[in-house]
Amino acid sequence: MKEYELVIIGGGPAGLAAAVAAFDAGIKDILILERDHSLGGILNQCIHNGFGLHTFKEELTGPEYAARFTDQVLERGIEYKLNTMVMDISPEKMVCAMNSEDGMFMIPAKAVILAMGCRERSRGALNIPGYRPAGIFSAGTAQRLVNMEGQMPGKRVVILGSGDIGLIMARRMTLEGAKVLVVAELMPYSGGLKRNIVQCLDDFDIPLKLSHTVTDIEGRERVEAVTIAKVGADRRPIPGTEIRYECDTLLLSCGLIPENELSQNIGVELSPVTSGPIVNDGLETNIPGVFACGNVLHVHDLVDYVSEEAAAAGRNAASFIQNGESTESDKIELCPEGGVRYTVPVYLRPGKMNDTVTVRFRVGEVFKNSSIVTYFDDDEVMRRKKQIMAPGEMEQVILKKSDILAKPGMKKITIRVEEG
Repeated sequence: MKEYELVIIGGGPAGLAAAVAAFDAGIKDILILERDHSLGGILNQCIHNGFGLHTFKEELTGPEYAARFTDQVLERGIEYKLNTMVMDISPEKMVCAMNSEDGMFMIPAKAVILAMGCRERSRGALNIPGYRPAGIFSAGTAQRLVNMEGQMPGKRVVILGSGDIGLIMARRMTLEGAKVLVVAELMPYSGGLKRNIVQCLDDFDIPLKLSHTVTDIEGRERVEAVTIAKVGADRRPIPGTEIRYECDTLLLSCGLIPENELSQNIGVELSPVTSGPIVNDGLETNIPGVFACGNVLHVHDLVDYVSEEAAAAGRNAASFIQNGESTESDKIELCPEGGVRYTVPVYLRPGKMNDTVTVRFRVGEVFKNSSIVTYFDDDEVMRRKKQIMAPGEMEQVILKKSDILAKPGMKKITIRVEEG
């Protein structure tokens, strides 16, 4: 295969936005590799609205949002290969892929952008007791069955986990005639956006039971009943709190995990908190010329932020191809503390960063009437009060290059949550 300047792995919203931004920054020799039969990624099955309010200033469905970026890719003549699985990437940025037309092939690249997205946590990772009958689905699988294949997973439904996909499927199953009996959530707070709790559960009188989990699944051939119980502070079921629901379907919406097997094989350093790559302000990993963006980097709440982040990765990859490897040796570490679970990026390069850098993060619990406070070493430089912060919604702090350069010798930037 010919050499490409830039190879993007993944043709979902992140990969498409990165390709468009890199092309507009002057890189014309781009190849997108997508394992599905169409561009657009997971958005093709997300037929609900709520996408695009930040990016396009209008409300779109998932397929409409994906189509906007797909059209931009086609207008620019950016090359892509569908039904193509990437098998391996070497640290020298040699991409090994395969499909039914070309067989197995190697593509040398000057830069690579990782945009593989994420996957759902499976039942096997949850240790739920009971048999393995039919009728247990991940929420994303159920979404694909209903929205793309016209198949109903079941008629009486229990949902474990209050992630956004689970909340949206509670509404979707109800609209298609099923009875959603309950949504149970292990944590004392929901893992989804507040608007989805209101629009998908409250509007349809679907109960949300926090600090509850599934303790038993009945049925040999097909799910017949599911038992949930309240959990204590140690997240163990409390005897005597069990509630049994007769149902034929259990949907699991228990978190998303970045698809980083390829990243790990190359030697990309991964965060123990996000399971995504550790990156600098240019969204570059520890391997020069390998960038990451979107849900493979950390799981986002809004696709608009995925596109924004991916566009930055595309522009930075273009700069790497045009100008070569950065020789910046000074690094400033970003330190999450006091309720902030992680930050993306993990460190900044003062001399190489853009005029502004958006630092995104999630908090570890629900905070009310608190502030996001930023420190340069031990000096407070920014404080923003928030009425409420929850793990389901991403927060951000925007740092200015001019402010950082005004404090030479700085060792770290701390972002923390403080009361009041």
